Amino acid sequence: MQILVVDDEASIRELLSFNLKKNGYSVETAADGREALAKAAGMDLVLLDIMLPEVDGLEVCRRLKADLQTSGIPIIMLTAKAEEIDRVLGLELGADDYVVKPFSMRELLARVKAVLRRSAKDSQSEKGREETLKIGGLRLDFSSYQAWLHDEPIALTPKEYELLKLLVTNPGRAFTRDELLERIWGYEYYGDTRTVDVHIRHLRAKLKGDENISKAIETVRGIGYRFARRTA
Repeated sequence: MQILVVDDEASIRELLSFNLKKNGYSVETAADGREALAKAAGMDLVLLDIMLPEVDGLEVCRRLKADLQTSGIPIIMLTAKAEEIDRVLGLELGADDYVVKPFSMRELLARVKAVLRRSAKDSQSEKGREETLKIGGLRLDFSSYQAWLHDEPIALTPKEYELLKLLVTNPGRAFTRDELLERIWGYEYYGDTRTVDVHIRHLRAKLKGDENISKAIETVRGIGYRFARRTA
């Protein structure tokens, strides 16, 4: 597994590189946002600091998740900022996890393993399958892990794709926020169930080109969400 460590502090890059390599990972590093964007393609995971020169980490995250070539790469945000607004904004931009400095190396490594395990599990479960699902103008290809709306590709993050897939393949079923956290994230998320709300809101925005689809992702008051099949 190849991990890109992005931080403007040399001491942080060295510390993370040493510990990641010690645990069997291959590591590349970047000291600023531009370098990160140039090196991200082909990585299995990006550890991304928010406070970066040239291009800040949130913008790097946004660009990576908007590019179909890199949208599937998991991102763990690293930052000294503990404000909720920064954490929520990172999630809205597609980050898969969020770690506030200072953090213990043990905790960080646990999160890296969890995110990579989830990513590998997703890839294995889809490998070799040629099934597609079409609902109105929405089409999901389970073998390529991609989605289209009226034949236009949608740049979904892995979590958004899994969330959409779970909902549309279980039409009418209401999922609680806790259940969605467990099913999609696959481990105890260090946040709260608003993480689900953020991803649902982001998903609806990306599907707004077809109101029948975006509005079919319904909020079940006091419970969570469901997909109500309204399209032909």
